[in-house]
Amino acid sequence: MSGEVRSRILHAVLHVVGADGIPGVSNRRIAAQAGVSLGSITYHFPTQSDMLRDALSLFVTDETTRLHALADEYRDQGLSVEDAAALTEKVTRDLSFSAERIAPFEMYIAAGRDHELHKVATECFAAYDHLTVTILTALGVPDPELSAPTLVAIITGLQLRRLATGVDDQDVGASILRVLRPL
Repeated sequence: MSGEVRSRILHAVLHVVGADGIPGVSNRRIAAQAGVSLGSITYHFPTQSDMLRDALSLFVTDETTRLHALADEYRDQGLSVEDAAALTEKVTRDLSFSAERIAPFEMYIAAGRDHELHKVATECFAAYDHLTVTILTALGVPDPELSAPTLVAIITGLQLRRLATGVDDQDVGASILRVLRPL
């Protein structure tokens, strides 16, 4: 039961952060969103920083699991550049911008000021890099570890642009294809 309550709290944090930003997080609001008592919040999380870090950590754990499964699926498939671009487009389209998916962007910015969030954000980007290295390796790109962070930054930037502008006409797959072909 305690694990379920904690999980509901963390999902509520992601929802609130995604809906109203980190300033929207209060113990009362999280308790109401999670459907738990106010005391449950302070029982599970002594500080708001702990709650934010653990919420981002939950997202990272889920995202890392998803990305590692994708990497395993495509590890030995002999992908073409077009296949890789299509996969990139699929992955970005799977990331619908619900409040829970917007929250990590907000927390990545906060990670620049909070060392505990910084460590968790680093784990998530390492998972993105891992998937990208796997795909680049399958494509036969030399030194994929050198190109992966740049590709991840481009994809993240395109996602952030899509989020910030509300315009969803960016073909991420085509953009990645333009970058991958010369590699």
